[in-house]
Amino acid sequence: MIKKVVGASLIGTTVEWYDFFLYGSAAALVFNKLFFPTADPLTGTLLAFTTYAIGFLARPLGGLVFGHFGDRLGRKKLLVLSLLLMGGATMLMGVLPTYASVGVLAPVLLTLLRLVQGFALGGEWGGAVLIVSEHGDPKRRGFWASWPQAGVPCGNLLATGVLAVLAAVQSDEDFLAWGWRIPFLLSGVLVVIGLWIRLSVSESPIFLAAQEKRAKEPVQEKAPALLLLKHNWREVLIAMGARFAENVSYYVITAFILVYVVTGLGLSKSVGLNAVLIASAVHLVTIPVWGHLSDRFGRRSIYLVGAVGMAAWIFAFFPLLDTRDPVLITLATTVGLVLHGAMYGPQAAFFSELFGTRVRYSGASVGYQLASIVAGALAPLIATALLQAYKSSFPIAVYVLITCVITVVAIAFAKETRGADLEEHDRVGV
Repeated sequence: MIKKVVGASLIGTTVEWYDFFLYGSAAALVFNKLFFPTADPLTGTLLAFTTYAIGFLARPLGGLVFGHFGDRLGRKKLLVLSLLLMGGATMLMGVLPTYASVGVLAPVLLTLLRLVQGFALGGEWGGAVLIVSEHGDPKRRGFWASWPQAGVPCGNLLATGVLAVLAAVQSDEDFLAWGWRIPFLLSGVLVVIGLWIRLSVSESPIFLAAQEKRAKEPVQEKAPALLLLKHNWREVLIAMGARFAENVSYYVITAFILVYVVTGLGLSKSVGLNAVLIASAVHLVTIPVWGHLSDRFGRRSIYLVGAVGMAAWIFAFFPLLDTRDPVLITLATTVGLVLHGAMYGPQAAFFSELFGTRVRYSGASVGYQLASIVAGALAPLIATALLQAYKSSFPIAVYVLITCVITVVAIAFAKETRGADLEEHDRVGV
């Protein structure tokens, strides 16, 4: 059963992150020309990344809404809904008219669909990792729960791979004219596959037990969000702080690198795409390894390895990119994502273990997604603005370093959660 649940979560998260990352790559490569054609390259990219960031604004709202109903109705139903919303928005992006056809309406429609993407993804992550965490053995929870996390590099690998193939077989003119639409339309096929597998899994047994117990209680309980604010605000803040270095470093390494390589270094977009492609394949393999290590050595210690390692590596990352050597660029990206995996691998189990069953979907989702607004949403935007202002990558490295310090402080305030019994572990009385 656990393997079936893990497979369903992994495939579903892969589809959803494929959709989400596809937008980020397109924002770096083509949206500045197609939807913001009147600006110079870096300013156009800033505008494209602004619409990219807007999607993050909807993620906490999605986390709150999906968390509320996920804590009340179950994890499975909400996971199916999130997949349909994300896939539908991505397919519609593939048929959007550009600025040349409808003027300012084009970026407005793009932004609206991006908001739907963000809302759907806000509810996806919490449900996917919780349904695995609540099915699994506490002794191996870090390993099993890390597999939905691997959906992130899977999705990025798929999105970057499709774009890399198109970039290799098409001219820049054809890619700009119509080729960029193909990956967005392919999302429809992936959604059908994801739904077929996701509908086959059973609901979380821990949730069903909590729901049965709740039904016998004479007094109607408060909404999960209110319980969360009253009893678990500290855990929400810890989750947010833990997200900073992980979230910012990831988008600098995988999204901003395309801007830096193409606009900053004057190299072909294939160099950046291929580096991210290879690094994402390694990332995919190492995330479960880090999750397994967190079962042995604790969530906090492995998380700190990633945060401290990233603080040091970011100062080697940009000098390696500046060599313009594709091999060294790939090395820089790969090591960066391996260190990111040390934070991301244990994260699913760690966040699940912070909250009780009645507020677990809400708590994990809200803590995870609130940080996204000020971390991942702004990372490519801030990095691009710093590059434009200083013509140097050093301020970007300092920016990533600051986020690593925030994460280290948050982890220092957290208690070790490895091996917690989710059925018994509850801070609000389940």
